[in-house]
Amino acid sequence: MTKQFTRRIMLASTGMLALLAASMPLNSATAQDKPVIRMSTPASDTDQRSVALATVFGPAISEFATYQPHYNASLVPQGSELESIATGDLEMSITSAQELANFLPEFSIFATGYVHQSAEHQVKVFNDPLMDPFKQKVEDELGIKLLAVMYLGKRHVNLRFPQAEKNVMKPADLAGVNLRMPGSDAWQFLGRALGANPTPMAFTEIYTALQTGSVDGQDNPLPTVVDAKFYEVTKQISLTAHLVDLNYIAFSKSVWDGLDAEQQAVVQKAAEEAAESGRQAQLKKEEDLVSFLKEQGLDVYEPDLTAFRTHVQAQYVGSDFTKSWPEGVLDKINALGN
Repeated sequence: MTKQFTRRIMLASTGMLALLAASMPLNSATAQDKPVIRMSTPASDTDQRSVALATVFGPAISEFATYQPHYNASLVPQGSELESIATGDLEMSITSAQELANFLPEFSIFATGYVHQSAEHQVKVFNDPLMDPFKQKVEDELGIKLLAVMYLGKRHVNLRFPQAEKNVMKPADLAGVNLRMPGSDAWQFLGRALGANPTPMAFTEIYTALQTGSVDGQDNPLPTVVDAKFYEVTKQISLTAHLVDLNYIAFSKSVWDGLDAEQQAVVQKAAEEAAESGRQAQLKKEEDLVSFLKEQGLDVYEPDLTAFRTHVQAQYVGSDFTKSWPEGVLDKINALGN
């Protein structure tokens, strides 16, 4: 959906949303007429993001609204959530920088290697004034308010070789390594920027490819390494943290505008507290998995992250991926991590 198409849909739906808001004012809701805040996600109900929203966000807004989550893309097809909010067919979702970049290309900066350095850095960036133009454009173009940033985890390099054979401390150490990465141009570019030979391959084929040596390694967060049992067919994990992945809590701007100031404050605080709850849960899980993977016999170690960050970001400078990035924003993001 193009931005122009989005605007037309939003204009067409504005009258309907205004009528709905007028007929059901949030500041006078009773138990019978509380508005329903439907949240659609492709994640399961046990996903840390789902749990955080259900246990923190939902109860916090219960006095004036009913939180109604829909999991496993059961309400809205995966990838259609932003359009559904824009047209007034959905009140809330979680969305990625990659998804937002489909509408607003400048968001690709937040899906780039080594832009975010940690979960804490993500929060600093989101709350910094540098994000204000990004947030405002999402409101203006899509009718969506970004409330908070949720931490998904760090992607690392996971190889068949033991550390004694291939010690990955800097990008040059990945020379000649066939590293499976997702097949899109952006992912393949990141693989080359890391110093490896990126190999596109379906996720379902990775285990066998590692087992047979068709690829030398793969990149994923530690929970995926464990869930997919990649630790059975690999020997080491270099904690490159080349992508600190995220989601944003996306909320309908029309619904937001129907809240009074006190309710808006409650929703904002609830989103931030839910994000923090999920963040701490995911960080604890990652920490525990390092110990688990070492117990399985894998070498798990941290490389020279400064060398990786400097090299990877240098590959992006002047590339097509940076043409939409506002001037100076990357420097501001990097400064917040120092």
